[in-house]
Amino acid sequence: MARKWSADVMRRSNALDLEPGVFRLSSPSAIAKSLKRSAEESTRRKGTPFQSAMSMLNFYINRAGKNLSAVDKQKLEQAKDELRREFGRVL
Repeated sequence: MARKWSADVMRRSNALDLEPGVFRLSSPSAIAKSLKRSAEESTRRKGTPFQSAMSMLNFYINRAGKNLSAVDKQKLEQAKDELRREFGRVL
């Protein structure tokens, strides 16, 4: 088993084919749009596009954990709200 199994999951996940550097994009909106595009184009996902996109975002946040700066974590948390808006799931 590889030392960084989570990195392997990000590369070879059956959920989505992500654009390179998606989680390093400059704005939460850009991250959400990229995830939405990937989820809608994927033929390998098991759930809905929204579920797949949100799952991948949560996975990245949870696995990056303490290695994320406060600014990056805040940006990714805001991307969750943007993703909900993109899919029309605003609370």
